[in-house]
Amino acid sequence: MTIITLISDWGLNSHYRASVKGSILRQIPDARIVDITHTLPAFDIMSCSFILKNAYPDFPPGTIHILAVNTEAGTKSPHIIVKSNDMYFIGADNGVFSLLFEDKEYEAIELDIMQDSDYFTFSTRDVFVKAAAMIASGQEFSSLGTPCKSLNKMLAFRPVITENRIEGKIIFVDDYENVFVNIDKSTFRKVGKGRSYAIKFRSSGYAISTLRTSYSDVEPGERLALFGSTGFLEIAINQGKASSLLGLEVTDSVVVEFEED
Repeated sequence: MTIITLISDWGLNSHYRASVKGSILRQIPDARIVDITHTLPAFDIMSCSFILKNAYPDFPPGTIHILAVNTEAGTKSPHIIVKSNDMYFIGADNGVFSLLFEDKEYEAIELDIMQDSDYFTFSTRDVFVKAAAMIASGQEFSSLGTPCKSLNKMLAFRPVITENRIEGKIIFVDDYENVFVNIDKSTFRKVGKGRSYAIKFRSSGYAISTLRTSYSDVEPGERLALFGSTGFLEIAINQGKASSLLGLEVTDSVVVEFEED
């Protein structure tokens, strides 16, 4: 059985998802198809990379992931297949792969596949599914095209670090409106060295000075900060919507200030 995941910005009220699933089942009848999400903001490869990066490690080896976001091929964004962690990732090289594998080993192939359709607006169905079927049938990874030595770079937001301060950016807001910041736990610990701190955003009145381990560590309606399963700093409201209630959006700044030695 072949496991194939789909992640896209198609939404839920169009034919795209059903058409791609039908094409998968026609070419790989025993495929098990897993929808990661189809409600990404249009063309948002940052959100695509964040969600997939936190989802794919839980899948078994051999899983094929199809990335259906901003898929039109061009000289600067060819269609590729990437092998990493014994899994396969198929999509357009539009920067999303560099975000996924910035610190991982990978092999990449630029796809050389003749599509069956004369239309060039539905690459996921006409190219990516065909590549997935070839891998599922046992065809050698290297036979699908020519080696791709480097990936198109899209630079991830990096926190600005000084001796007593980390300035991060909000990189994702989930459906609960929990807010994720590009400050990971190891960076927090390395800079903080066990010192007291204040996590600041919007105004000084919103500062948080204690990290929690779960949402229920505070009363419903109270704000909190924690490092959750993603490894990134998260700002939330217990049973509330942090993004809208606190006025926080993607790319807004979040600063951690540590007590000076």
